[in-house]
Formats: sequence, structure tokens, C-alpha cells
Amino acid sequence: MNKEQVLSKIKECGLVAVVRADNAEQAFKIADACIKGGVAGIEITFTVPGAENVIRELATKYTNGEIIIGAGTVLDPETARVAILSGAQYIVSPCLNVETVKLCNRYQVACMPGAMTIKEVVEAMEAGADVVKIFPGELFGPKIIKAIKGPLPQAVLMPTGGVTVDNAAEWIKAGAVAVGAGGALTGGAATGDYDKITETAIAFINNIKQARNK
Repeated sequence: MNKEQVLSKIKECGLVAVVRADNAEQAFKIADACIKGGVAGIEITFTVPGAENVIRELATKYTNGEIIIGAGTVLDPETARVAILSGAQYIVSPCLNVETVKLCNRYQVACMPGAMTIKEVVEAMEAGADVVKIFPGELFGPKIIKAIKGPLPQAVLMPTGGVTVDNAAEWIKAGAVAVGAGGALTGGAATGDYDKITETAIAFINNIKQARNK
């Protein structure tokens, strides 16, 4: 699957699951629960112990394009390269590292660096970002998307942080191409309630679809 197909699938679903876990086993269970709920984009953060192994195993398990496997909390090009070699199809960062974006573009892997201000969004776009991750989203809420797209209507934005089932529709209506959800989606893992994660994923996707149809 090429970069454009990866981006298209993420945008079509509208939801990326940000997977943070205490260990690899928990990460697998969270990912599987999200997939059952219809999530297309699974982002394994590099705060997960052995993240590259989790990415590799998911990439080996899901080979027919059912999901798009990405790496999150990627702070430098070295980590990005490890993630790509392990099977990551997109790279997400909390901030802009130009060398990371260059590496991703070199290998034609989608890159989503983080930004919060207009200046940072422009710098990410100029560096070659495919999507700009608005992070941490909870600092301003959905209104930040509308504010940024005023002077930058061409910006492709995806908020992460503070995105919940209740406000996902607001983010989409404000102009977000997709949303990234962490604890609000995967919180059930703390008590071993993985069915709750699946239910939450379904609710997220339904709310996103409804927002797009209005």
C-alpha cells in the first residue's frame, strides 16, 4: 500500500487509535480491540516497551490492508527508520523534527509531525508533512482547528489529545481530516475491559460519520 492509499484510508475512517501500554501484551490487546471496533489507523507509540516488535507483529498479522499500522512518539529519524523497517506505514511525532520528515519523504512514508501554533503548522507544511498533528488538542479544543484553517485553509490537520467520543464530531465539523484518540478510547485497558474499547471505537466512528454527513 503506497503513501496516498495509507492517507486515504486514515481519512476515510477518520479515527487513529493512539496505543500507549505498559507492555507489549497489553498493546496487542488494545490494538485488537480497536480493530474489532472498526478503527483503520493503529498508532503504536514508542513509549510502549518493545514498540518496534509490536509493530512488526501487527504488520505480519494484518497483511491485507485491514488496518494501517503507524508509529507514534517518534522524536528523531533514527527511531523513524527503525519503525519503518518494522513495518510502520506512517510516522507520528509530538513536534516537528525536520530530519524525521525528510527521512519519511525519502522512503515515501506518511509523516504527521505535531504543532500547535500557526507558525509551527506552516513550518511543518514547508518541511513536507502530509498531515499536521494538532497537539495537545485539549489546550484549545476544536476551535483551534477553525482558527488555523482561517488563514491556512489548505492545512491538513488531525488533533490528538483531548479528543473524546462526545467532542469528536466538533473536531470534524471544525475542519479536522481525522482525529487521534488515546486514553478516551483505550481507557478500558486499565481494568482489563477490552470490550469497552471496542464499544468506544464504534461510538467514535459513528459520531465522526454523522458529523461528516451534516
